[in-house]
Amino acid sequence: MDADGVRRRADELPREPGVYSFLAGADDSTAPGEGTDAPGGRVLYVGKAVDIRDRVRSYADPRSHRIQRMVERAADIDFAVTDTETQALLLEANRIKRHQPPYNVRLKDDKSYPLVQLTDHAVPRIEITRDPEEGATVFGPYTTKGRVETVVKAIRETYGLRGCSDHKYSGRNRPCLDYEVGICTAPCTGEITEADYAEDVDSVRRYFEGETGVLAEPLREAMERAADDQEFERAANLRDKLESAIAFHRDADRAVSDRGDERTVDVLAAVREGERATVARLHAEGGQLVERDRHTVETPTDEGVGPVLAAFISQFYAERPLPEAILCSEHPADADVERWLESEGVDLRVPGAGREATLVDLALKNARRSGTWDDGVAQLADALGIDGADRIEGFDVSHAQGTSVVGSNVTFVDGQPDKSGYRRKKLTETNDDYANMRDLVAWRATRATEGRDDRPDPDLLVIDGGEGQLNAARDALGAAGWTVPVIALAKERELVVTPGRTFDWPDDASHLHLLQRVRDEAHRFAVQYHQTVRDEVGTALDDVPGIGPATRTRLLRRFGSVDGVRAASEDELRDVQGVGEQTASRIARQISANR
Repeated sequence: MDADGVRRRADELPREPGVYSFLAGADDSTAPGEGTDAPGGRVLYVGKAVDIRDRVRSYADPRSHRIQRMVERAADIDFAVTDTETQALLLEANRIKRHQPPYNVRLKDDKSYPLVQLTDHAVPRIEITRDPEEGATVFGPYTTKGRVETVVKAIRETYGLRGCSDHKYSGRNRPCLDYEVGICTAPCTGEITEADYAEDVDSVRRYFEGETGVLAEPLREAMERAADDQEFERAANLRDKLESAIAFHRDADRAVSDRGDERTVDVLAAVREGERATVARLHAEGGQLVERDRHTVETPTDEGVGPVLAAFISQFYAERPLPEAILCSEHPADADVERWLESEGVDLRVPGAGREATLVDLALKNARRSGTWDDGVAQLADALGIDGADRIEGFDVSHAQGTSVVGSNVTFVDGQPDKSGYRRKKLTETNDDYANMRDLVAWRATRATEGRDDRPDPDLLVIDGGEGQLNAARDALGAAGWTVPVIALAKERELVVTPGRTFDWPDDASHLHLLQRVRDEAHRFAVQYHQTVRDEVGTALDDVPGIGPATRTRLLRRFGSVDGVRAASEDELRDVQGVGEQTASRIARQISANR
């Protein structure tokens, strides 16, 4: 490839974290042993990037003669999108080990990533390792070894799994020091039966498969007992272990791994556009994500994703070995295919949650990023110059002249509403749109920075409004120290306002349509909540003769809320414009009757 060819290919790549591979052409004279086969040609070089497009574009001006020779030999550039930089790091390491590309001299860190293994014994040993034993149940890899060590220590203190070598385990007639300090139940000398020990091993396995409470609950109970007994140093130590046990599955510092008893897993996800469908395949071996590829399937326009997956499975695996498990984004719509897989001993699943669902989500992302897919998400990220727009949150405020003030916070994932990420909040009652927006965004930002919001940080915030609302939101973000890109979408001319410039995109632009959907959904959700709150307030006053909408609004503005009206004396009520002595008396009697 020449410099122009690199730039043209780079322009087709996403601005997301991931791994890229330079591939040789079919006529390349690669020496034997250089680079194993990969889709599109032999792998010459594998790299990772926070922004795939920017990194690949840099190869138009190679930084060394070695890289220049590699670029000249390359005929194409392949890529795989990942959710995080950490996953890119792990995938790069695994692909280099798999393909041994000639231009990857060595990794900067030539160590493999740590794993946790339960050995294949009647009384399994738990340990952190980089070279698991044959037959062991393996979890990982993980990047934060310190956290792994903390969790394994907490597991041993809670469940007493042994950590000694087979040599030390065999032939003992009394327990070792590990038993004395409470980190082993001493199965070697029969202090615990093998059956009871096996139950503890099963609990540990469930924890590593994602059941956090198996470890978190015993730690929490022990922490509370220590605090009750005023053993505050021990309580603090247990608190730290509890936080690590919870964060271990919450944070994205591990590769997504399959079940310990499955050595090979394929993950299939399909997306459609007209008569074309793209199927993305992720391949995992021994708990490590090692490969991915994409395939185009020509389909009738009336076919859904299920038939596409069924056709792909039957054709793709006709001349290839089947994995031990296949995870799909939807059920293949062909009973014959499902029976065939069952007869071959393949476990077909459509996961709904957990690590397997994360793998399916990643496969869907790769399918959508096939290079030509037009869902508005990639175009929006490109147009704004941000890393991605897969997760967007929208904000709007609704009120009636400063009363019943509420805010909405909606979430879109991959261009579609994610109702589980919707939030709403009552705000201080003031007739100031900018102040209300500042308070709403400050609430979200503060919860995020303090770790009190269980949602992932979004790629982009969308504010319903113009420059004033945008500036209010930016003030709130700055005060909270939350660094997230934010833009505003004004209704009148549908102008996209950013901190640096204003865009006037064509009416038929798919990325503008995406922003409009987010903005309009935030507005709908805010208005809906405002009406609910307003109706709740109104019921306490609607039954009072002589009070219409205008008087009710004046009362709420004067006293701030319905609770303020309830607390007011008759003299204070009479001071409100339009409320005479008789009306004030009726209000007091009505409120008293509702108490």
